[in-house]
Amino acid sequence: MAVLPAPAAATHELGGARFTSLATPSRGSTETSVWIVDIAPGTEGTPHRLTREEVFVVLAGRAEVRLGDTVSHAEVGDAIVVPPEVRFALAPVGTEALRAVCCLPVGGQGRLADGEPFTPPWAR
Repeated sequence: MAVLPAPAAATHELGGARFTSLATPSRGSTETSVWIVDIAPGTEGTPHRLTREEVFVVLAGRAEVRLGDTVSHAEVGDAIVVPPEVRFALAPVGTEALRAVCCLPVGGQGRLADGEPFTPPWAR
């Protein structure tokens, strides 16, 4: 199937973030997982690491990006490239929600603090 219809609503929720799975193995993709994340204003970024490179493109709002010890900001249209095994956190800035499209190779996993790697449900 070449066209995967968008879900009518978010497919997963976690804290102040909603995830909408677009292309994932459970939806028919085999190499890349793609989803939209909407993060409510005031939601703090959750520090974590990834086993594979992840790419975000900001669609709405403004993002505070923490990569290792570096803090920067991303605007609409900016791409955020998160290298593997670097501590990372993403949070909205100001009163507007942050919306981004995210891409992670199939098989990529996250790791919270010193925990075991896991595959986020929105990437399955």
